[in-house]
Amino acid sequence: MDGVLVNNLEIHRQAFAEFFRRYGVERPFENLSRLFGMGNDDIMGELMPRDVVERVGVRELGYEKEAIYREIYAPIIEPQAGLVELLAASEREGLRCAVGSSGYRANVDFVLDKCNIERYFAAAVAGDEVTHCKPDPEIYLTAAAKLGLEPHECVVFEDAEAGIEAAKRAGIKVVALATTFTREFLENTAADMIINDFRDISVEDLRHLVEA
Repeated sequence: MDGVLVNNLEIHRQAFAEFFRRYGVERPFENLSRLFGMGNDDIMGELMPRDVVERVGVRELGYEKEAIYREIYAPIIEPQAGLVELLAASEREGLRCAVGSSGYRANVDFVLDKCNIERYFAAAVAGDEVTHCKPDPEIYLTAAAKLGLEPHECVVFEDAEAGIEAAKRAGIKVVALATTFTREFLENTAADMIINDFRDISVEDLRHLVEA
């Protein structure tokens, strides 16, 4: 979802800046990139001081940060370029879609609602609904099962290394979007295809990828 359905890296940076300010935490943003795509519980355990985690709770910290994110993003959110067109084409061609995100369910619902794209998704799996987040494959295996599909019948769109690893471990082909990371970086991952945004891919391309 993050960096895929919406290009929201800068909004998450702004939300983290405000969140860190509230707790008096100084954290260089260049060190955050290795955590992109992981679950909030894991991220908070890595970023926040142990005494704060013990006092507030890792899940509660995650909820607070994501509430800041939604407040900042609500007035300006828009879907990734070409997304709605690809979703509409997929619907016409009988392809079923699911969201598989390490983000909290509140964020998934927020993005689908604000971008007016909920109708295109037959299922959604969020990070607070599974035991293990990316790079574990559980999210994508669960999403495939909810669609009634085998993993090899699916294609995952991802933007981050943790998500790419999760999809490949699930046995699913991966299309990487060069939103959060550069094409040069993504070329060194296990992605099967790299695009700038959804305008670079068609339903026919997806069918060929699954059959390859």
